Amino acid sequence: MTALESARALQARISARAEEMEAGRRLPADLAAEMAKVGLFRIATPKSLGGDELPPADIVRVIEAVAEADASAGWCVMIGSTTTVSLAYLPHDVAAGMVADPDMITGGVFAPMGKAHVEGDHYRVSGRWSWASGSANCRWLFGGCVVQEGGAPRMRDGRPDARMMVMPADRVELIDSWHAAGLKGTGSGDMMVKDLMVPLDHSVSLVADRPVEQGRLYLFPVFGLLALGIAGAASGNARAALDALQAGLSSRRPAGSSRSAAERATVQVEFAKAEALLTGARALLFETLDRAWDSAGSAGEVSLEMRARLRLAATHMVRTAADVTRIAYDLGGGSALYLESPLQRRFRDAHAMTQHMMVQPATYELAGRVLLGQQVDASML
Repeated sequence: MTALESARALQARISARAEEMEAGRRLPADLAAEMAKVGLFRIATPKSLGGDELPPADIVRVIEAVAEADASAGWCVMIGSTTTVSLAYLPHDVAAGMVADPDMITGGVFAPMGKAHVEGDHYRVSGRWSWASGSANCRWLFGGCVVQEGGAPRMRDGRPDARMMVMPADRVELIDSWHAAGLKGTGSGDMMVKDLMVPLDHSVSLVADRPVEQGRLYLFPVFGLLALGIAGAASGNARAALDALQAGLSSRRPAGSSRSAAERATVQVEFAKAEALLTGARALLFETLDRAWDSAGSAGEVSLEMRARLRLAATHMVRTAADVTRIAYDLGGGSALYLESPLQRRFRDAHAMTQHMMVQPATYELAGRVLLGQQVDASML
């Protein structure tokens, strides 16, 4: 069974536990283990390490399918799978040791919120990172750090040297700080370490280092893959919102009306618009993905322009998906306000996704500068 088939087979069980995830504010450990057992967290792991190393479009489809069942579960798959891309940058023996248990889950935070001091063949790491989604179910956690030297940040090519530190999860303190309006079931609390010794070869720079693995997937920019994963979660969530709306429109009769909501022209127009918005954004996403995949195969790289187009398509998907859930919420009427309505949860989850730095409005400026031939710091592309 493929990873996508496995994701679809689990949809009903994931969906049935949506309220439990909301109340518990995390992905249940047994459900996470079941998802890991069928390979949902190995979709971007190198084949040499026992992973699937799927093409980016297939990775997006898997995340999308899980998010259709529940956005928080899809988000956790997105984080768990995209962090395994970092394994492709580590020495093979280090990465192989990490995946000795094929069902292990990784997570972490890319943002360099920590500090790392070189001491012999180790880094001494301290820091506190916010938004560590899915961390309670992880075996390994990655934390971005700025390397310190002589009491100041070490510089590389004119910018602070930031590296991801690979840390055993049982050495990381998890802080129950996740009290949020959306994506409530992701367990995205803080994580913290103090004076943790991390071997030098258990770190990676996603900007300066080059992958050890030679697969075409690892020609794609890591930050771009993260943004694409967010797009997959947003797409699945929006599709579920429209499906839930469609299922309820025929039976719902607005107050004072003898017709069902589905028979009203205004509802029909807005529903059709929402369907077109979602379908169009998704078509752009997968068309761009296919072009980038072909380019990586033929040219051996993903050009700066294509990286900009990937980020643009991902951002457009996420922000369009949020608009679609707003339309669904509006068309759901007063009943959409109640907690038992899936529309209010889909709306909240969609707008939580728009806050991720990889798909915020500034991405449009970044992509626009590239497409207009202006100078740009491409390190985050």
